[in-house]
Amino acid sequence: MASILRFRKLCYVEPVKFQSFQPQKIDKKEETVATEAKTALEKNEKRNKRQPKEWSCINSCCWVIGYLCTTWWLLLVLFNCLPATFPGFQVLESPGTRLKLEGLTALHPVVLVPGIVTGGLELWEGKPCAEGLFRKRLWGGSFTELFKRPLCLLEHLALHNETGLDPPGIRLRAVPGLVAADYFAPGYFVWAVLIENLAKIGYEGKNMHMAAYDWRLSFQNTEIRDQTLSRLKSQIELMYVTNGYMKVVVVPHSMGVIYFLHFLKWVETPPPMGGGGGPGWCAKHIKAIMNIGPVFLGVPKAVSNLFSAEAKDVASLRAMDPGVLDSEILRLQALEHVMRVTRTWDSIASLLPKGGETIWGNLDWSPEEGHACDLSKKRYSQASAGDKDTNDSDVKMGFHVKESKYGRIISFGKETLQLSSSQLPSVDTKEFLGTRTNKNTNSACGGEVWTEYDEMCRETIPKIAENKPYTARTVLDLLRFVAPKMMQRVESHLSYGIADNLDDPKYNRYKYWSNPLETKLPDAPDIEIYCSYGVGIPTERSYIYKLSPNDKCKSIPFRIDSSVDGDEDSCLRGGVYLTDGDETVPVISAGFMCAKGWRGRTRFNPSGIATYIREYRHKPPASLLEGRGLESGAHVDILGNFALIEDVLRVAAGATGAEIGGDRVYSDIFRMSDRVNLRL
Repeated sequence: MASILRFRKLCYVEPVKFQSFQPQKIDKKEETVATEAKTALEKNEKRNKRQPKEWSCINSCCWVIGYLCTTWWLLLVLFNCLPATFPGFQVLESPGTRLKLEGLTALHPVVLVPGIVTGGLELWEGKPCAEGLFRKRLWGGSFTELFKRPLCLLEHLALHNETGLDPPGIRLRAVPGLVAADYFAPGYFVWAVLIENLAKIGYEGKNMHMAAYDWRLSFQNTEIRDQTLSRLKSQIELMYVTNGYMKVVVVPHSMGVIYFLHFLKWVETPPPMGGGGGPGWCAKHIKAIMNIGPVFLGVPKAVSNLFSAEAKDVASLRAMDPGVLDSEILRLQALEHVMRVTRTWDSIASLLPKGGETIWGNLDWSPEEGHACDLSKKRYSQASAGDKDTNDSDVKMGFHVKESKYGRIISFGKETLQLSSSQLPSVDTKEFLGTRTNKNTNSACGGEVWTEYDEMCRETIPKIAENKPYTARTVLDLLRFVAPKMMQRVESHLSYGIADNLDDPKYNRYKYWSNPLETKLPDAPDIEIYCSYGVGIPTERSYIYKLSPNDKCKSIPFRIDSSVDGDEDSCLRGGVYLTDGDETVPVISAGFMCAKGWRGRTRFNPSGIATYIREYRHKPPASLLEGRGLESGAHVDILGNFALIEDVLRVAAGATGAEIGGDRVYSDIFRMSDRVNLRL
């Protein structure tokens, strides 16, 4: 041991150099012991040193989530600790509480009709990958299964591509009751705020009903598969009888608006196609229809969704990181799978623009021409139906009239925008419909077909993008070319035109009933119809596309060109033309029918049902404590708008449209409607 200590001292403590050194003789045993001791010391020193840990993406995500949660809880504690009179932190009194103090009570039964996507879907039968999920929500709720087994979830959300009904071995059904659409996800309300305020003036299960349905299906298929329309008819009749024969107030939202429009025609049509209620059913049972965020004439977003599974948000995300959406993480090409699923939903196709170029404009004209894109500079004033001077003053204050490109719903290349219609090649999809064939598809890809792009002759794809713009009329031809199977299924249930003669017997078919330009309102002059929607938010109207540089198998060959921007005062941002609306539905779609199509006695409204426009100017939340805003005009958030809720409560309690103020207009809907040359 002494020799070991001497060796350590010589080597590590006091190394000494000698002019002449004769090595001592050390036996092999001592040398081995010294080596082992040295090794042990080095290990101890390494163990004592603090080694930096490797930092992973999961660690970063956990820390970010932790910081956000901690910050939120601190703000929540601070908010509850502050006195109620502290400036800026007063909680506004809810409309239900205030109106109850004024003496308002529940009078008319209320039926809520949710829109697309917001209703929950639960599993009743599934594939082996969905074991253990019986009667659990696969859509709406926590969405935990989306992260656990995404491909399995997408397989169960898809419908049969030819029938539009359940695929073999899979059954998803709408969640029943008010819980179907009160919250879309934990903390993200849809109908919850409105339901709570209705409850404060006396509403409950016996006089309030959520008309849940499978929003993926075509409207007539909801009746064929689930008898949803029949059950809604029975529920309204029951509420009418059990609530003192008081007529029902119906509150549809988004796609639920055209779903209920379909119901109005179905319920009075004789069986087997209709519900057999007879010509007077609507007049007997319905007091008012308060349409919220109506999509009467469709939305351009539906075109981009079916064409490339994109919208402005997706295009912006792709511009920031082009590799994210095109990666094959977990074998999931995100947009391709989204398209694969959504093209089986007839509900998406029900939102395609209706009315063609008459409503949406052509290559050189659109009803929004002269729209001011900087909405913050636009002076909104309250106007009535007959007060057209307000719109004229808006032109002087905030409008700059420029050549409109809104009518070109899809254009390829920015240079196309600079050309007039006479300089553009004509769009005649019949020329290349015959070139669509499976012979020249990329057989090297192999495997199953994901989208109908996989069945296209790749040589025809560039022909679509040869500086050609597509209007609301020709974009339907474009979709018929790129997705013929989908459009063949869809067009057996839906129509997008304008009726020449509404007395033609062909319009008695259900495919026309959800298009307000191809069906009549019921003979019920005492009903009131409201178009209630938000304004003041830039809303997608048309798109600039380009060919996708991605040539991988099963890829989508087109994408929004997010690099294209207009001038400083242009409405073109990131490859998307923007107009006034609620962020999803342009004003022309939400308000035209109440402003002109149904205003007074027209061929679409032969009994002269009263219509009212109630617009809600968007005001973003002043702080995080306001949540998504008490004055929001956004498409879903408007369901928490206090002014809208007050209107619904007053009408449900017996008020008429005139008693709540008649029309309230901030946008240029009357000016836009006057530009539409539609025979009434």
